Order: sequence, then C-alpha cells, then structure tokens
Amino acid sequence: MDFITQLPWSNNFDSILVVVDSFSKMAIFIPAYGTITSLDLAQIFISHVFSKHGLPVSIVSDRVSLFVSSFWNQLCQKLKISRDLSTAFHPETYGQTERVNQNLEQYLWMYVSYHQDDWYTWIPLAEFAYNNAENSSTKQSPFFNHLWKKSQL
Repeated sequence: MDFITQLPWSNNFDSILVVVDSFSKMAIFIPAYGTITSLDLAQIFISHVFSKHGLPVSIVSDRVSLFVSSFWNQLCQKLKISRDLSTAFHPETYGQTERVNQNLEQYLWMYVSYHQDDWYTWIPLAEFAYNNAENSSTKQSPFFNHLWKKSQL
C-alpha cells in the first residue's frame, strides 16, 4: 500500500491510495485525502479492499506515520494481517508498488485536462487499463491472474 500525494484537487481529493496484490499484480486505485487519519484508512481498506477481495495475509507499506500508527497496528493485529514495513533504499521490498505508481501517473498524465483538475474521473479507466495490460513478470494481465479470464473491452 502506498499513497500518491500532493495532487491538484479533483472532486475534493488530493491523493490516491494504491493497493497492489503481490501475487496477481492486480491494483486498486482509491481517491483519498492527504490529511487522511488511521480511522479513515481503516474504513477505506474495509470498503475497497476487504469487502471485495477478503483479508490479505500481509501488507507491505512504507514507514509513513499513518502505516505505523498504534491504531493501524492494532487493527492489523486483530485481523491477523502481518505488517511488513519497507526499508529505505531497498526497492526489492517495495518496488512493485512504486512501479504501479509510475504507471498510474503515466496514465493520468495522458488523459487529464490541461488544468489537471479532472484526474478523479480517470481513475476507474486507469485502473482498468493497468489491470487489463500484460504484466512483464507474469506474462499475463492482473485480471487474468486474479479472475482466470480475460476482461472484455
């Protein structure tokens, strides 16, 4: 899990929470606020990840205060989710999400308006495009790896 932050305001959002399944490589892009709290993060996680995909075995994140907060730690502990914090300057622990962030930023760069205030409307299409494209490491799309079928365009 990672945040892309300090984006121009779009539909009252200024950040994107990026969640990547390390097995299928499927990504979820969730509009968020830069001032998000641990409680907000838990609600977003339950609404967008847990309710649709179940609980993960572990979560890899950076050491942003939100991910190391007492509340988030207790929540993961109660749900029996292992928290793996990435180490600075070791991309092998966190590089997958950083690469997805780069892809998302490229998708948005191609489609947002000149004022860059409509990125929110492009998030679902960027998520579909990413998840429908062949992944270089698996040679399959994340949709195929996750659902065992190709998605229709």
